[in-house]
Amino acid sequence: MPAHSTHDTPRDGTDGARNGSAAAPDTGVPAETNASAGTAAPARTTAPAGTVAPAGTVAPAEAVAPAEAVTPLLRGIAVLSRLTEAPGGTLSLSALEKTTGLARSTVDRLTATLARMGHVRLDGRDVTLAPRLMELGNAYLAALRLPSLLSARADELADELDESVSLAVGDRDGIRFIHQATRRRAMSLSFRIGDLLPAERTAPGPLFATEWTDSDWRRWRERRSADPKDHTFPAVPPREHPTPDEDFTRRTAKAATDDHALDDQLIEPGLVALSVPVRDPGTGRVACVASVVSHTSRHTAPDLRTALLPRLRAAVAAMQDDLRTAPPPVPGPPRAGLATWTGASKQELGREFVESLARGLTVLTAFDEGRSALTLTQVAQATGLARATARRALITLGHAGLLAPAPGNTFTLTPRVLSLGFPPLSRTSLPEIAQPHLTALADRVHESTSLAVLSESGEEIQYTARASTTRVLSARVTVGARLPARATALGHVLLALPEARTQGYALVDEELEAGLRSLAVPVRDRTGRVVAALNVAMHAARRTAAACRTDILPELSRTATLIEADLSVAGRFVHVPPT
Repeated sequence: MPAHSTHDTPRDGTDGARNGSAAAPDTGVPAETNASAGTAAPARTTAPAGTVAPAGTVAPAEAVAPAEAVTPLLRGIAVLSRLTEAPGGTLSLSALEKTTGLARSTVDRLTATLARMGHVRLDGRDVTLAPRLMELGNAYLAALRLPSLLSARADELADELDESVSLAVGDRDGIRFIHQATRRRAMSLSFRIGDLLPAERTAPGPLFATEWTDSDWRRWRERRSADPKDHTFPAVPPREHPTPDEDFTRRTAKAATDDHALDDQLIEPGLVALSVPVRDPGTGRVACVASVVSHTSRHTAPDLRTALLPRLRAAVAAMQDDLRTAPPPVPGPPRAGLATWTGASKQELGREFVESLARGLTVLTAFDEGRSALTLTQVAQATGLARATARRALITLGHAGLLAPAPGNTFTLTPRVLSLGFPPLSRTSLPEIAQPHLTALADRVHESTSLAVLSESGEEIQYTARASTTRVLSARVTVGARLPARATALGHVLLALPEARTQGYALVDEELEAGLRSLAVPVRDRTGRVVAALNVAMHAARRTAAACRTDILPELSRTATLIEADLSVAGRFVHVPPT
């Protein structure tokens, strides 16, 4: 399909910024990009609405989109930002229209495109973030390598101290979490991977600020003046008692001397944290910051330092050794056929598919472990996009603060990529991932379907999600219910009984209850381990055993594959709870 068809430029201007891209001088380097690690939003553009700065950002007055920016891509980023800020990652189409300032027809087309990509789910008039969106944040975390290299050390420290431990990177004048090892308590840490916090209200902040330039400090003061109560940082409560700027400069000077920093209830009463920098062995600069987080009923801030600083320093020393001895990353094969897929989607959906948005977001996935810095040519090769198309996407993503120029005419992703849905999705459980797929399966086969896990004893299954049918006579169980594992198809799969292991499915005929026939298949995580089972249950009079294998098994297996695909993306850098 030609990349620029006549119907690719709708009257509402959603793809209007694509026009004339081939005429732009192709220097290979975006003329206007945000070189820092980017909390700057797509602020104001030369196009109409749709570039309101998302929470956690303060858009400078001069942040006007460059002429070559792809307006639909900026608008799609704005939609994802609003959904990220929304409770549960869900907004109605009308709410998106209101919060982005976009025309309803534009919102409809953008969300239809994001749904086609698997980044959102459309449910009537509601739009919800979908697990597949995490592939964007995964690209940043993989390219960064720090979570892969250091998270095991953080987890070990959390287990040893019985306290929450986090890893954070600097994000302009804020900090953003890249790993969390939390304790399960009534009073527990609620920050999520990807959450952005103001530097001055954290323990890691002063450590990053020791490396700030004059322009960084000026931007920080401007942000503080524009937002004195931190309303643009939804991950923290508003500041009740603003502190003078000099307080943070003093804490930064002390952090430079001590090589550690404390948060003594700066975020909210009761929360204390101790931080130590993890330095890049090659440059000596702060690569990330490791923190132990507790509350004042367990430790005061001085006690946290006295009791835990030596152990935290030892863990950080081990992390730095890990960075020093880590083998060079081996790049995996780039994702193939992405440009072909977007072209095919455009042909199929026509005007409802905004190809320039899909291609722009595709550029983010060109980065990965072993591909942390890419040239324009490498991005074009990895995505299959034309060089001019890739260049305009890079310009736009740079303006949005999602990537930055790097040495050698390359580009790197910034921590702000995590702001595209990662915080709410990082807390997604397996039942939440599976539920939409269960509902779709029940609608297709007109039978009840369930997801279950094995109990700790191994003798029972526990239902964790289900979707029912409208039949008068149907299998009815409630989420949380337990049944004997050996009497159910779900149990046969979870126990890996010989027949189920050989066939890849289990069919149980009236073992649990007369008239009840059930067919189940395993659900595996990204390592291939069976973590749950999926079934369809029905009255035996409706289908023979043979008909179950012919009619139901393909649909059941297809649904398990879809769940596994989402789980693989969601579980790459975060733990997905099975219940």
